[in-house]
Amino acid sequence: MAGRSWTAAKKLAWTAILAAAAVAAAPNGYRVIGKIQIGGEGGWDYVTVDSAARRAYVSHATRVVVVDIEAGKVVGEIPDTPGVHGIAIAPKLGRGFVSNGRSNNVTIFDLKTLKSVGQAPAGQNPDSILYDEASGRVFTFNGRSNDATAINAKSGAAEGTIPLGGKPEFSVADGKGSVYVNIEDTNEIAVIDSRKLTVSKRYALSGCDAPTGLALDNARRRLFSVCGNKVMIVSDPDAGKVVGSVPIGPGSDGAGFDPGRGLAFSSNGGDGTLTMVRETSGKYEVAGNVTTQPGARTMTVDPVTHKVYVPAARYGPPVPAATGQKKGGRPPMLPDSFVLLVVGQ
Repeated sequence: MAGRSWTAAKKLAWTAILAAAAVAAAPNGYRVIGKIQIGGEGGWDYVTVDSAARRAYVSHATRVVVVDIEAGKVVGEIPDTPGVHGIAIAPKLGRGFVSNGRSNNVTIFDLKTLKSVGQAPAGQNPDSILYDEASGRVFTFNGRSNDATAINAKSGAAEGTIPLGGKPEFSVADGKGSVYVNIEDTNEIAVIDSRKLTVSKRYALSGCDAPTGLALDNARRRLFSVCGNKVMIVSDPDAGKVVGSVPIGPGSDGAGFDPGRGLAFSSNGGDGTLTMVRETSGKYEVAGNVTTQPGARTMTVDPVTHKVYVPAARYGPPVPAATGQKKGGRPPMLPDSFVLLVVGQ
């Protein structure tokens, strides 16, 4: 009798474990399926995928690392990009653009040769950058001067500055003449008319504290802002209002959307997870979480293969606090531990 009770107890325990795992599992078996070794030293910020060329552009310290995502290896780099934050590409023009936060400018490079073909001026500490095909312009969002710089993508000439009334973070374009950007310190979305170079609208992200990463579902006209208070806020940019709120992990700095799967993503560096969000019967909910690595806070989606690419590194023990200090320094990144995680099925 005692043996049968113990067996039953074990079965119940395993049933509970499996049930919990099923709840936490991502839909359709998403998981980390690969790691592309990059190595080297220094931090990173954004990563961008060129789906047609099968390349990823990864910011890394003072350069951009170029990865062949089919072969799973580094194939080149774009040097001399001090304080690099983001990379934008204009495939039809054969050009790429890099925001250099420390030198307050943009490096323009050839997509085939990866050679620099010029520079363009930006505001102070350009961070997020995008190419807007509707206007033929590249926009940098400048964190220290609280504005955006519009650059002619063909000539490289600066064509205007747009005051934003706060610190801009990530941005997206809808291809129809509207550019959306999170304003981190006012908890708002600013909408830019990319042809007129004016702010056409701004609205509050109610329930959001310090929005950073931003993604767009263009078909359903929904924006996904990830926030410092561990929520993803879903908003309707046309109506200028919040339509949903979903819990995510801490330390998120990146968001993405896969139109083919209808999934929004949040990369959470604080707990090393990738939250997946879907719409069901008009409501947004967590579809699952994938374990990545602590510190893996940015990401990009390849809409062709439905894979998600997440830069990550491993860290040593925390630096002890010095005498008289309440907090120690951030843990050091371990040498050559920098990788590009591949999340898929």
